[in-house]
Amino acid sequence: MSFEHSDFLDMSSPPAKQAAYAQLLAQTRAVFEGERDGLANLAQFSALIFNTVPGLNWAGFYMARGEELVLGPFQGKLACVRIPFSRGVCGACARTRSVQCIEDVHAFPGHIACDSASASELVLPVLVDGQLKAVFDLDSPLPARFDADDVRGFEAALAVLSAATDWASLPG
Repeated sequence: MSFEHSDFLDMSSPPAKQAAYAQLLAQTRAVFEGERDGLANLAQFSALIFNTVPGLNWAGFYMARGEELVLGPFQGKLACVRIPFSRGVCGACARTRSVQCIEDVHAFPGHIACDSASASELVLPVLVDGQLKAVFDLDSPLPARFDADDVRGFEAALAVLSAATDWASLPG
């Protein structure tokens, strides 16, 4: 199974985007078949997303530790290591345990600019048995890169990841 950017080049229409996310879901299931290790799964998921979804400059996890997030497996440039729940888009996601889909990060109060090239951001909570384990953060240099179809697609892929992962194998 190939994991190339070209698999997702046509996300210009809702039907094309839905087909792309169906393919991503199938790839996610294939990657995690028979693997439960938390660190391996989070690293593989980050790489899969970063290398198959166009228009991203960062994709990865921040792990919940008390009232802050600590950098986890990711793909992209160097990143902020610690983010308090009280700051930034990732902190807002962790604090509210709700998806943050931000069209213009520069207009978001308290935005943390780890990479000045980022223009939009999507952050999804990773909840296991009602507990926040992490947030999955996606940054894009494109304004308004993310929409409701992206939210649904990534939520479905994260559900596969969550079910396939032994969360007790991760520190925390």
